[in-house]
Amino acid sequence: MGSGKRSLTTAAMSLACACACACAVLAASGPAYASPTPTSTRTTSPDLSLPPTSPTSVSNEELEAVRTKLDTLYHAASVATDAYNAAEEKVQQQSAQIVGLAREIVKGQEKLADLKDLAGAAARAQYRGGGLPPEAQLWLSEDPQEFLDGAGRMRQGEHATEGLLAEMTRTQQDLEQYAKDASAQWTKLESNREAKADAKKKVKQQIAAAEKLESQLEADEKARLAKLEEEAAYQAQTAWLNSGVTLGSGETSAQGKKAVAYATAQIGKAYEWGAEGPKTYDCSGLTSQAWASAGDGIPRTSQEQWKQLTHVDIKDMRPGDLIIYFDDASHVAMYVGDGAMVHAPRPGRTVTIAGAGSMPILGIVRPDA
Repeated sequence: MGSGKRSLTTAAMSLACACACACAVLAASGPAYASPTPTSTRTTSPDLSLPPTSPTSVSNEELEAVRTKLDTLYHAASVATDAYNAAEEKVQQQSAQIVGLAREIVKGQEKLADLKDLAGAAARAQYRGGGLPPEAQLWLSEDPQEFLDGAGRMRQGEHATEGLLAEMTRTQQDLEQYAKDASAQWTKLESNREAKADAKKKVKQQIAAAEKLESQLEADEKARLAKLEEEAAYQAQTAWLNSGVTLGSGETSAQGKKAVAYATAQIGKAYEWGAEGPKTYDCSGLTSQAWASAGDGIPRTSQEQWKQLTHVDIKDMRPGDLIIYFDDASHVAMYVGDGAMVHAPRPGRTVTIAGAGSMPILGIVRPDA
């Protein structure tokens, strides 16, 4: 792509719909968990206490240890958030299915009642026409043709009654199946409610632990910690750009432009786990709502976005594509061009522009492929 593609400042300035404060050096906007060499063992329980310090200051080495611990905690919170979002989506789907089945049961009961009324009326009419055998009725009839016509109508009535009984049987079977389906969906609903509650608990635990760790720092130490986060993001971005990666230059689709415009318009809004806007977002809440605004519904979670959307190579990446991060697909951002992306980083941060390589990339997906 050339040196122009490697300038994060140029990337930020190319965003016409991004606010002016986003036009800083992009790598300095990296999230707290931007580690150049992340591992897949982030969910282990860390030691949350600060390392021994002098009475007056915490060294950079000690702050780096704090940053690593925060990285681990917020990554675990991100994984739990994805689990919460997935369970929430399933709960909504199953609730809707149960409501739909309940409506079908009501309709089926009404239909069955109508069929029973019709069958009863037909049976009464047939009873009234009974008595002598058909042969005797024929010989005694003053108009044999009229009798034969009536006998035909009677046979038609008998067939109609048989049809009503068959329809009643099918309706009864449908009602029984609806009831079984509703019961099964209710069991799944309760299971996913439990999964949702468990994930919510884990999210809160990880965030509380991170906040407790950060609360032990003095104001100047928090500023130095933020600087370390920025430097880690910058180093990761620089290493990515210097790795020989070729950035895509494909033409953005009309839908992609709308999605980028939506995402960048949210810059400055706070991160909130489980949120889909319009005031706060989590990472996949931002990307899913951005593409929904473009008229293309996509999965709610970063993991399902990775599983279900079309994968493309980095060299073919274009604005609007989604960048999936970490080997567990626990974070997602939207590519905006020139090596930059927009995302909702983590609790305590806001929607921002950062270097696309400031976190380890799992792969690229395209919603409108």
